[in-house]
Amino acid sequence: MKILVLGSKGQLGTELLEVLAPVHAVRGVDIDDFDLTSFSDCRETVAASDPDVVVNAAAYTDVDGCETAGDLCFAVNAEGVGHMARVCGERGIKLVHFSTDYVFDGTKGRPYVEEDLCNPINVYGRSKLQGEIYLKEYAGHYLLIRTAWLYGRTGRNFVRTVADKALHEKKLQVVNDQIGSPTCSLDLALAVKLLLEGGHSGVFHVTNRGRCSWYEFALKIVQFAGIPDVQIEAIDSGMLRRKALRPAYSVLSCRKFVRETGRTTRHWQVALKDFLEKTWRRTDVPKPEGG
Repeated sequence: MKILVLGSKGQLGTELLEVLAPVHAVRGVDIDDFDLTSFSDCRETVAASDPDVVVNAAAYTDVDGCETAGDLCFAVNAEGVGHMARVCGERGIKLVHFSTDYVFDGTKGRPYVEEDLCNPINVYGRSKLQGEIYLKEYAGHYLLIRTAWLYGRTGRNFVRTVADKALHEKKLQVVNDQIGSPTCSLDLALAVKLLLEGGHSGVFHVTNRGRCSWYEFALKIVQFAGIPDVQIEAIDSGMLRRKALRPAYSVLSCRKFVRETGRTTRHWQVALKDFLEKTWRRTDVPKPEGG
């Protein structure tokens, strides 16, 4: 397949290029190459590549920032998706797009399935939901993948933030009242490859298996990174006074993915341990006394 990856320098886009390029003809573009918020830019970028598939890994992901930059948030996450969906729809191109667990309000108390009612509680979630609506309305042939708590080798993410802070701050505070499923960008990219090559369409939830709180996630990050003598305190979300509300329980059910592909993703702890072993700068970890 000829595949055009948008947002190719991001933490997901980087992995998509590496996973797809050995088998398919892949071209990556990023913010320096085109403007997702411009319909003409979207049309010209797609025309220049003439792909069979467009994979949109570009997004505005600053959840708290979206609360005060709503126009930009919607321009990228909603209107930009609409532009690309129209272009792909006109040309009969399959569009792969990514959404989030934050389209749900977190009150269900059980893992969300693809058909559950969306009810976002922050601006970021509302912008992503509007992007989903445009995708379904205009794309014609699409694959919508909702994921959660993504981390990877590039860009800002929770894993790198916690590990970096733990090197210099021996006491961290992390919320314990939000439950989700950490997802390694490599595992998500591999799932995309599987879905594309299997000819799948529609909506799929894809995360690493298992669930945890941000607090439990942080404990494992420090443990697997091998950073000694770090105290992590569990706190309530309200203590952080963040601008955006977060869903309390946003675990996504991946049963449809397993059923239709016959494959499953790694448990989040297995994926995290492997990620840190391969990417973490172990030379930065303080040596224990006497060592």
